[in-house]
Amino acid sequence: MKRAITGLLAAMITTASPLAASAAEKAVSIVVVHGAFVDASGWQAVHDILSAKGYEVLAVQNPTVTLKGDVEATRQVIARAKKPVVLVGHSYGGAVITEAGDLPKVQSLVYLAAYAPQAGESVFDIATAPTPGEDKAPLLPPSNNFLLCDLEKFPTSFAADVDPKTARFMADAQVPWGLEAVQTKITAPAWKDKPTYFMVTTKDHMIPPSQQRANAARAKAKVVEIDSSHAVMLSHPQEVADFIAGVAAQTN
Repeated sequence: MKRAITGLLAAMITTASPLAASAAEKAVSIVVVHGAFVDASGWQAVHDILSAKGYEVLAVQNPTVTLKGDVEATRQVIARAKKPVVLVGHSYGGAVITEAGDLPKVQSLVYLAAYAPQAGESVFDIATAPTPGEDKAPLLPPSNNFLLCDLEKFPTSFAADVDPKTARFMADAQVPWGLEAVQTKITAPAWKDKPTYFMVTTKDHMIPPSQQRANAARAKAKVVEIDSSHAVMLSHPQEVADFIAGVAAQTN
């Protein structure tokens, strides 16, 4: 709901003067982490909006084979950032930032339609928990230790409010998701010690909104909700960029 987003952003803005907000824009870098079945190109619109505001924005290209590999890829990008980092994860990328975000350089965490596992919990554990009355990802049976979504169901499940041609291409260009990445348990969730923010996508047919809300609640996150499919950074890039910028403006 855009009203919820506007309310939180307004609250953020009123706690900082324009001068402080401008200084914050120059004081932090933003690192964005994609999730399963896609790659970092999905961040382009958000990247461009935030870059135009003066932020350094770096996008992680996750192999999505193992959680360990994705965490390492993310930490390498964090190390390249010129300033303290606002770390953003979408979907499975939320699990990645949960594990990778414990670095001192990371100042805050932003979850978009994401998993935020607790210690000893995997994405598999969350994804297989019952959510009566809500849709879940249309996954095909594992093949050679990798997962894919049903090609025909992908566009409506993942990207229902994205341009149909783009959604169709996304389905055909899926990146396989390694079972090891899905099943590896988190060791020390960064959200226990970092300011945390969460955008819940209420029209999500990949990660049920109830699971997103539950993950946000236990992380004691500041939450906004938006009427969006799972592919929120593609269908609502301005709202996503504004949300991230609002967090960055509050990050020292």
